[in-house]
Amino acid sequence: MQFIDAATVRSLLEPTALVEGLRAAFAEPGSAVVPERAHHRIDDDLDATLLVMPAWQRGRWLGVKVVGHFPHNREQGLPGLYGSYLLGSASTGQPVAVLDGTELTRWRTAAASALAADSLAPREVREHLLIGAGNVAAAVPACYATVREVGLTRVWSRTPAGAADLVDRLRADGLDAEVATDLREGVRRADVITAATSATSPLVLAEDVTPGTHVDLIGAFTPAMVEADPALVTTASLFVDVPEALHEAGDLTGPLRDGTLQQSDVRATLADLCTGAHPGRESTEEVTVFKSVGTALEDLVAAGLVWDAHRAAVRGETDE
Repeated sequence: MQFIDAATVRSLLEPTALVEGLRAAFAEPGSAVVPERAHHRIDDDLDATLLVMPAWQRGRWLGVKVVGHFPHNREQGLPGLYGSYLLGSASTGQPVAVLDGTELTRWRTAAASALAADSLAPREVREHLLIGAGNVAAAVPACYATVREVGLTRVWSRTPAGAADLVDRLRADGLDAEVATDLREGVRRADVITAATSATSPLVLAEDVTPGTHVDLIGAFTPAMVEADPALVTTASLFVDVPEALHEAGDLTGPLRDGTLQQSDVRATLADLCTGAHPGRESTEEVTVFKSVGTALEDLVAAGLVWDAHRAAVRGETDE
């Protein structure tokens, strides 16, 4: 059995292949079995959560991801997520690899965001605002570049040094990027907004979002986490990655509990967008919101791509 570390996962995951792999998987919702993931509260004082996420494709892959979310890690300069992914054969159960689950998670999250944006974002994206400067936010621009040509990427973070560091890295990758010092002004200017945080109070206010904007809410994934105010999700055209988002994401559970949002208000899931059951954005003035909590299907697709690329690389070395 192989161990594939974070650097290798990153080198083997090509953004275009990942976005298209997810598109194909969501377009065939019955191609994989994805049981509901298990949430376990680890430590109330640390606000820590353990997630166990299995999925399998008959005759192909069987995988499970174990992730620990420790939001206070940022106070120690550590990632908020740590995870491992076990990949094996769905025919025999034989394990083939353990992959760095943290790296896998950040790229599949960013790729799913870009996949949704392909149907929901305006055709012209002059400014893309990233809210948050962590690992997931850092992966978003490369994935977005597979579906849209972005003029300027702006980064806002509660930690200005973190925003500046991410801007430097984006510029090193050849992107036009700058720090956004005023969050509300950044929201008003942006054509696309991606929030990738573990915030517990709203960062994106409905009154600041201009007509025609697309908003990604991809960081918060528990009922205690909130990235946008209720007025945004209750007035915009709302899309989710999977139906489970309705009872896992604080951005949705709060308005549902208050009665200001109904389950029927969700326009479509990511599968609906990929199958063509819903056309996505329907007007240039429409404000669209994509709320994601992640799914084990995305992990399975990403892990399979990494393993296939790893085997191809090994064969290439052997042939030489």
